[in-house]
Amino acid sequence: MAAPNKGRRQAGSPGRPGRTLALFLIAMVALTGGMFWSGHVTPRLGIDLAGGTSITLQAKNTPGKPNAINKTNMDTAVSIIERRVNGLGVSEAEVQTQGNENIIVNIPRGTNEKQAREQVGTTAQLYFRPVLTVAAGSPTAPQPSGSGSPSAAPSSSTSASTGDKADEKAGDGSTASPDASATAQGRAVTDALKADASPSPDASGSDSPSDKSSDKPSDKESGAPAPSASPSSDAATAALEKKFTELDCTNEKARTEVNQSAAPKDTIVACGQNSGGEWEKYVLGPAELEGTDVDDAKGVLDQQRGMWIVTMDFTGAGTKKFQSITGKLSQQQAPMNQFAIVLDGNVVSAPSVSQTLGGSAEISGSFTQQSAQDLGNILSYGALPLTFQEQSVTTVTAALGGEQLEAGLIAGAIGLALVIIYLVAYYRGLSAIAILSLGASGIMTYTIMSLLGPGIGFALNLPAVCGAIVAIGITADSFIVYFERIRDEIREGRTLRPAVERAWPRARRTILVSDFVSFLAAAVLFLVTVGKVQGFAFTLGLTTLLDVVVVFFFTKPVMTILARTKFFSSGHSWSGLDPKRLGAKPPLRRARRVSAPTDPKEA
Repeated sequence: MAAPNKGRRQAGSPGRPGRTLALFLIAMVALTGGMFWSGHVTPRLGIDLAGGTSITLQAKNTPGKPNAINKTNMDTAVSIIERRVNGLGVSEAEVQTQGNENIIVNIPRGTNEKQAREQVGTTAQLYFRPVLTVAAGSPTAPQPSGSGSPSAAPSSSTSASTGDKADEKAGDGSTASPDASATAQGRAVTDALKADASPSPDASGSDSPSDKSSDKPSDKESGAPAPSASPSSDAATAALEKKFTELDCTNEKARTEVNQSAAPKDTIVACGQNSGGEWEKYVLGPAELEGTDVDDAKGVLDQQRGMWIVTMDFTGAGTKKFQSITGKLSQQQAPMNQFAIVLDGNVVSAPSVSQTLGGSAEISGSFTQQSAQDLGNILSYGALPLTFQEQSVTTVTAALGGEQLEAGLIAGAIGLALVIIYLVAYYRGLSAIAILSLGASGIMTYTIMSLLGPGIGFALNLPAVCGAIVAIGITADSFIVYFERIRDEIREGRTLRPAVERAWPRARRTILVSDFVSFLAAAVLFLVTVGKVQGFAFTLGLTTLLDVVVVFFFTKPVMTILARTKFFSSGHSWSGLDPKRLGAKPPLRRARRVSAPTDPKEA
């Protein structure tokens, strides 16, 4: 007969309950200590409990897209805004539509509300535009024209914009602009626009547009019909020059309104800050790349230069466009060898190009770590399909939520008290184990919720509190399953210690199946819902997992240890395991076999 395997623990044996219980207590102490060490000794509360900021955004039609405000774009905007805010670690932010053109964003108190507010309203329309000219951000005073023609710009610029070579010379000689750089920039605007409108643009110098202007009359004299677009083109050029010279980039309102109605293919005027923090104004050509061509973006620290930058990786199509535009710009003279990175109408960077570049780029400037990471976060989640205007910002008080929380906690306390009364009345001494297990589960739940606040941005809201209250019943149900299995074994005539071990495999299977169903329901609810309902699902799933941990690593070891005490093992009437009260059968004993005599004489 083979000897039994001494290295394997037999089914139903008690194992080492003291070690298991010690590991659980060490883990609980470590989590509690971590909570106090982190300084977050209370769970972070949602906007319905702690209050916060409510932002109302109104959608505006994108230039060139008059029917852009529709359900599809509004839903897309809600998704992008929600991902942006949650990307900052602001969980439990509520983003939802109101009516046909409004979006409501609720941000809980205790988060970086200012930072979140900036990202919420940022459209993040990103364009790469070639730089046509650049000047200081202050406005240039209008100069009177020597020939008497009205002009809001220096006379030399106005003359060049009309294409009259003679007037240009007269303007240069008769009226000298006090701001020579402004005059030169006005000429550059005219030259760049005419070069852009020409079939074969020439970037050799600033005098070529005037030569082209002088060539046009000869074409007219030859009998060729004059282009009908020429007057409107000249008027647009003059209007652009006027906007450029009068623009004051130090004025926030002027910066915001200067190109609000511009389309991607328009030539625009924009503002930006240089590395020294001084404002500059630009004339920029049509967009060559858009934000949709960016595949990924993030803020990183450039170790060599010791500055924060934003790196961008382009898509396949974006890489080809970027190589094409940088190849063209590298052949130009300054400042037309620069491309401006324009975000929501403002130039955030305008690097120069000396060679053809590949499938990545960087935005450098006076970034801090926060601003670089914020911009990378915005670009990574994409641009909003619509432009939004901030209609109102209100502070939400937690008075109503506090009253509801108080009512909910009172209801939870009443429910817990009823559960404890039932356990004491029905299970007597076993109720002490159940109460200890509920206490351990409560401590673990509270500690983990407090740590998840700064960890993943979890915020406790009213539905989450409801999920925690529901979990009391789930946890108590696991104890009842195990206690009833132990009682069944005692009714079969077994003593307490073997009954505890034999009942465990059967109870464990039932507990795991029950908790799996609860966790699966919570997971599905979390995935298919949004907003506050997700808080309920998350808390329900968390407490279900903790129920398994508490039953396996606390309730079972404690039951095994207490089964060795005289109070429980003797079946005391208040232990809850009295064999008489349970209707137990006589103890199971093996009857000694006696062989019957075969010979009558022996009997």
